[in-house]
Amino acid sequence: MTGALEELNEVEAFDLETLAFEEPQVAIDVRELRKSYGALEAVKGVGLEIKAGEIFGLIGPDGAGKTSVFQILGGVMSQTSGRAEMYGVGARDARPFVGYLTQTFSLYQDMTVLENLHYIGELRRLRRADIEERGMRYLRMFDMARFTDRLAGSLSGGMKQKLALACALIAEPKILLLDEPTTGVDPVSRREFWDTLVHLSGQGMTIVVATPYLDEAERCTRVALMFDGQIHQTGTPAEIRHGLGLERLEVHASELGRAEDVLASTEGIDDVQRFGDRLDLMVKDPARGEELTRAALGAAGLETRGVRHTSPTLENAFVSILRANGGTTATPAFPRRRQFRQRPEGTVAIGARSLHKRFGGFHAVRDVNIEVKYGEIYGLLGANGAGKTTTIKILCGLLAPTSGEMELAGERGSLRSSFVRQRLGYMSQKFSLYDDLTIEENLDFFAGVYGVPREEREEKKRWVLAVSGLEGRGHMLTASLPGGWKQRVAFGAAVMHEPSVLFLDEPTSGVDPLARRAFWKMINSFADRGVAVLVTTHYLEEAEQCNRLGFMVAGELVAQGTPTGIKAEQGGHLLELVTDRPQAAADLLKETLERWRVSLFGDRLHVIVDEAADAGVRRITERLAAAGIGVLKAHEESYSLEDVFIAVVEKAKKGGAK
Repeated sequence: MTGALEELNEVEAFDLETLAFEEPQVAIDVRELRKSYGALEAVKGVGLEIKAGEIFGLIGPDGAGKTSVFQILGGVMSQTSGRAEMYGVGARDARPFVGYLTQTFSLYQDMTVLENLHYIGELRRLRRADIEERGMRYLRMFDMARFTDRLAGSLSGGMKQKLALACALIAEPKILLLDEPTTGVDPVSRREFWDTLVHLSGQGMTIVVATPYLDEAERCTRVALMFDGQIHQTGTPAEIRHGLGLERLEVHASELGRAEDVLASTEGIDDVQRFGDRLDLMVKDPARGEELTRAALGAAGLETRGVRHTSPTLENAFVSILRANGGTTATPAFPRRRQFRQRPEGTVAIGARSLHKRFGGFHAVRDVNIEVKYGEIYGLLGANGAGKTTTIKILCGLLAPTSGEMELAGERGSLRSSFVRQRLGYMSQKFSLYDDLTIEENLDFFAGVYGVPREEREEKKRWVLAVSGLEGRGHMLTASLPGGWKQRVAFGAAVMHEPSVLFLDEPTSGVDPLARRAFWKMINSFADRGVAVLVTTHYLEEAEQCNRLGFMVAGELVAQGTPTGIKAEQGGHLLELVTDRPQAAADLLKETLERWRVSLFGDRLHVIVDEAADAGVRRITERLAAAGIGVLKAHEESYSLEDVFIAVVEKAKKGGAK
């Protein structure tokens, strides 16, 4: 969280005045940084120059070397060679003015919120009065001041992240290192988290963030793409997107699975990615790309229902660059041994009617109605504590409802029969793996539990290791795996028995974009065979992969539909503005608009207005001009699913969702 806590007491007091703070332009200077673990060279000559007050993003796939760089910058371990300096001071000596939040956070679960803050403050040798003042200031900033006496272990995932950040900030560091700080955090909390980071950056703090979420990386001042221990590209998100030299087409067509295969083999189309109700194509020339698309689909007897030209995302650029440098999303075919019985179209695999669940006086799930058909991918979305995991546990028979009717794999009433168990796959939020077993031992255990025939087990275990990128490493303890690899193994364990109904609770949490694409290719392949899939995710670009979505707020299902349909139902308009003082503009607009309507993405401002787009641009431009803030560019932008999600959640809360 704040570096190697066990070493902090050894740090000599460091006089920040000795740093000669004329505020040097370069806060972090990394030259030819290398780190080897025996024969493995994890960091291969990395060079970075990060300016004071920047939010700098370090992005890359699992195993790229990001965490090793963070541990060197945080003073947790030494480099093999090269230089890492913070304001001219070596990383180890710079620890007194560096805050470090690790992937595992290091919170003490059996201590209260306030006790955690006091403990870290005392390790940092702060005066008790400073701990009290700063701790409460950050808790108020994160809307957690009312939870001072709550045990850290009883906090939601988003609240734990906020407490961990408060602990990292209590020493008021000049530099803040955040290694995947929002993994498992819902979109509402994630946006609040990033609003806080932007404010801290505006006050002069230098922030370095590693994240697997590319929509988050869009909020950084600059980003560096790391792969195989090296930095391959550095620039602003816009520079990296536009440097791709490709444009994006959104294509709506019949039989998306077949359409994807046809277009993937069409010359002149650089990339094809399948989403729940569309395909995304990357092409050099949009007009020529549309012509090729319509011709190829027509020749295959498939209908083109619509083509829309739009801008590439940072994730498009990320995947393209990684592929150019040897990364791959290829996955071996699943060793299919079961023949699914044919069912009438529209047959319900997972059903709930008037579902309620109470825990004492707490009403966790309220009147939920869901139908998921065979061959459909249904995404259940909601903030932390909305009731998603409770709903999934009820639907798959792990938890009895207080009232309501359910249907699962053709059975009603009791969902615990061996018939249902053999047709059900479940990957829980907590990975479902035993950390003190090896990978192979875990796979043997789940193969036995799910009744995988012995003659199929070795072949299916090889498939799991292959899709996880762990061939030849089945002897490794599961506890030693990074989160992204552990998720892949857990997914493989959940599908080895070829279920016809699959529950996936945040399956790609912490998984990098390249691996996430491979994950969804596998999920789609199961759905194409007729498997019903119910999935939860906090990564809303990923939720676009679902055929239908349901949004939960305070235990209620407040919206359902296709990704495109839910976006189309939103009133108002999303405006994107570039100003000469983005932070000041965001703060000013939040004084008169509901806070959720205003969000900062690097140098771009997103504002949701109810009036016509032109009128909204005029009104906002005039308001900002009156405060001396210039608008350099302004236009209407399409809603992202995150914008829609936050709007739906906030309107539901305002409308009285309990």
